[in-house]
Amino acid sequence: MTFTIQHFIALLPLLITSATLVVVMLAVAWKRNHSMAATLSVIGLNLALLSIIPVLKVTPIEVTPLMVVDNFACFYMALILIGALACTTLAHAYMESFPGNREELYLLLLLSTAGGLVLVSAQNLAGLFIGLELLSVPVYGMVAYAFFNKRTLEAGIKYTVLSAAGSAFLLFGMALLYAESGNLGFSAIGASLAEGTSHGPLLAIGVGMMVVGLGFKLSLAPFHLWTPDVYEGAPAPVATFLATTAKVAVFAVLLRLFQIAPAALNNGLLHDAIAVIAVASILIGNLLALTQSNIKRLLGYSSIAHFGYLLIALVASKGLAVEAVGVYLTTYVVTTLGAFGVVTLMSTPYSGRDADALFEYRGLFWRRPVLTAVMTVMMLSLAGIPLTAGFIGKFYIVATGVESQHWWLVGALVLGSAIGLFYYLRVMVTMFLVEPNMKRHDAPLDWAQRAGGIMLVAIALLAFFLGVYPQPLLDILQHSGLVAIAG
Repeated sequence: MTFTIQHFIALLPLLITSATLVVVMLAVAWKRNHSMAATLSVIGLNLALLSIIPVLKVTPIEVTPLMVVDNFACFYMALILIGALACTTLAHAYMESFPGNREELYLLLLLSTAGGLVLVSAQNLAGLFIGLELLSVPVYGMVAYAFFNKRTLEAGIKYTVLSAAGSAFLLFGMALLYAESGNLGFSAIGASLAEGTSHGPLLAIGVGMMVVGLGFKLSLAPFHLWTPDVYEGAPAPVATFLATTAKVAVFAVLLRLFQIAPAALNNGLLHDAIAVIAVASILIGNLLALTQSNIKRLLGYSSIAHFGYLLIALVASKGLAVEAVGVYLTTYVVTTLGAFGVVTLMSTPYSGRDADALFEYRGLFWRRPVLTAVMTVMMLSLAGIPLTAGFIGKFYIVATGVESQHWWLVGALVLGSAIGLFYYLRVMVTMFLVEPNMKRHDAPLDWAQRAGGIMLVAIALLAFFLGVYPQPLLDILQHSGLVAIAG
């Protein structure tokens, strides 16, 4: 195929992110300067985000048989770049007193972000695997970045081993799917499976193994066991990246696969299996979060439940489903960035371990009232309370479940939300408690003047704004449809 200027415009976010990676690498080779590496990363990510505007003028366009850039890809590219920008900003202050090399963290983060951009544009199983590995492998290094800390090293090893196991399942599933359909392209697989000819068990097993592989990456039950340990052990900005950007990219490609090749999901046994995984994730995530006294572990279990809610839209797969996933992922990213952002600021600068124990937040209101207000908004949003972004996301998921008449899934969502309310409120109440002689672990006095603090306040205002007036987000999502280009 001939490359035109339109193809290069369509690839601008990926090209700029890759160029930023090279520039930061050369800058580090020339002179080690933490602030310079962070600043160059932020500039590059901002340029990549702005480049989505000209990309929208040439979409939809098939760049190669592996990638298609449409409005759907543009929306999730923007979400990934915003998440990466927030994590880079939070990492700068956090890493200021890190005893080892600090600049390589930004290289790994940029490389993983580039993988996410490839992943959301994938329209082919080969493109999916390349994007997923480019996203995942740098995260292994990021999770174990503070390798001299025993918990961090343990988290890195666990994530590497289990993620590799997930990739093995994914590859085996792809091989079986290729053997059954004779194609690697999503639309070609969908057309082949929709022909009506009888397919053997290889199809169900292949797609099932792919769901297992992606379930590991999304930490869906029963593939969730690594999640709390990795979230607890990873440095706070890395845990933020893992909970937001990495998961958004994987879920977006899963949605594209099942929307373009619906015959794969319409297999009765597989459809029911994904519904069971959704209910298990909602109940296991929420019930295990009840017992946690560590905020990062609590948010880890909470994320299992949230992706269980998202699977309800995937199971429904018609009507509002694509829009509901977009709304929910946006509100989830905003809220999770805010919640992990507070933990990161409380742990800034790096001091060997993060301020993630719940008792360290006792009486925070009396010392850092604005920071407490931010965390309170995030907890209310995660719980799905009205006037916060989380409520709009949950409302759309419920609407999708009702529209497709999956009543037992809607029931699981309501029950899970009721359980979740308890542990989110417990975090909020803890911040207002006062005890004599309590251990004080504070965010820096000037946190609100730093880039991370300013960004955190902006995120809290955005979470409130989306809860009160979500129309701009809904307008964007109504123009972010999927395009299937036969190939």
